[in-house]
Amino acid sequence: MKQNDPLPPETGKLADHYRDIISLLGEDINREGLVKTPLRVAKSLQFLLNGYHQDPEEVLKSAMFREEDYKQMVIVKDIDFFSLCEHHMLPFFGKAHVAYIPRNYITGLSKIARVVDIYARRLQVQERLTLQIKECIQKTLHPLGVMVVIEAKHMCMQMRGVEKQNSLATTSDFTGFFQQAKTREEFINLIKK
Repeated sequence: MKQNDPLPPETGKLADHYRDIISLLGEDINREGLVKTPLRVAKSLQFLLNGYHQDPEEVLKSAMFREEDYKQMVIVKDIDFFSLCEHHMLPFFGKAHVAYIPRNYITGLSKIARVVDIYARRLQVQERLTLQIKECIQKTLHPLGVMVVIEAKHMCMQMRGVEKQNSLATTSDFTGFFQQAKTREEFINLIKK
């Protein structure tokens, strides 16, 4: 979008709501530093939540390759992500580690990271984010197994509530060959190196 392009109607509506919110919080919406804040917040949220407008399955399908006869674990680790908690709309962020064991198809490695980003850029809880990434890869690639581990810090726990600044939440989910303890252990050892 260029500087002089008209704004989408949703952006203006969001900005109007933020103008009201700022005013209800006791601030002067006409104060110099706040005049453009509602519009900036509206644009920011539209960017942070743009995962609703992307199809993660199509992203994986756009780079599926059948020729490779690889049947060992494929791992993409330390995928940085940022998301917004659906309970307080505060950020949570961390790293996702994703593995799959191909059956017939492999996919471009960057597509795994894109799938993480698409689901993270929606109002989320970490548990659902973990599940959605796993299910998308399983459904689209039909691998012999998928495992996802997510480690994240939650600002809703650090800035408010219990205020535990050093807490880290870890979630995992898996299918297929990863149901075997030995395979899961291999994955965990590889992502911890």
